Amino acid sequence: MNDQDLLLSQWFEDADDLTEKQKQILLAAIDSFSEKGYAATSTSEIAKKAGVAEGTIFRHYKTKKDLLMAIVAPTMARFLAPFIIKDISRVINTDYPCFEDFLKAMVENRKNFIQQNLSLFKIMLQELPFQPELQIQFKTHILPEVYERMKGLIIHYQAKGEIIELPPYSVVRLIASTIFGYLIGRYMLFTEVNWDEDAEIERTIQFIMHGLAAKA
Repeated sequence: MNDQDLLLSQWFEDADDLTEKQKQILLAAIDSFSEKGYAATSTSEIAKKAGVAEGTIFRHYKTKKDLLMAIVAPTMARFLAPFIIKDISRVINTDYPCFEDFLKAMVENRKNFIQQNLSLFKIMLQELPFQPELQIQFKTHILPEVYERMKGLIIHYQAKGEIIELPPYSVVRLIASTIFGYLIGRYMLFTEVNWDEDAEIERTIQFIMHGLAAKA
């Protein structure tokens, strides 16, 4: 597990209901799922990494799917959702002079979050498209509140004449897909590339700005 995975560290510190063996199993599963993906990871690999018998895993978790949900579901409900909302609120609730300043702050905010929670980010990104239970967790605990806060900002900058008149949902989708496209490339797909981070962030922002900028 990445030493900087703050959410997971907090989860394990607060998880008084977990035995030491369960913590060993979950830590090993997080390592393996984030490195190889859920489908490519076997319970025998997890057991070996955790230093327990494979049967011990099944005494605590009936299936590998239960093990995945034991990692993601409580993290999503108890830590990830509140942390994301609180963290992103620092950007959303700040009155930036212009839309471009807001975008810069948002990219920096999400970059720092992913750097500090890389293992969890990888698991969520890899499994969210394929696990309906995770989609429900995401839609229930994160999406509605973040969208409502973003919607208000979009309307604000549209009223100032800085953004073209598109439905707020479309603007949020375009901003999110562009920023996360950059972050996925940076931290998952092209990690071996010698990135000029400042330049790539600026290109990402300008791409959004020119696509959404209202005509003078």
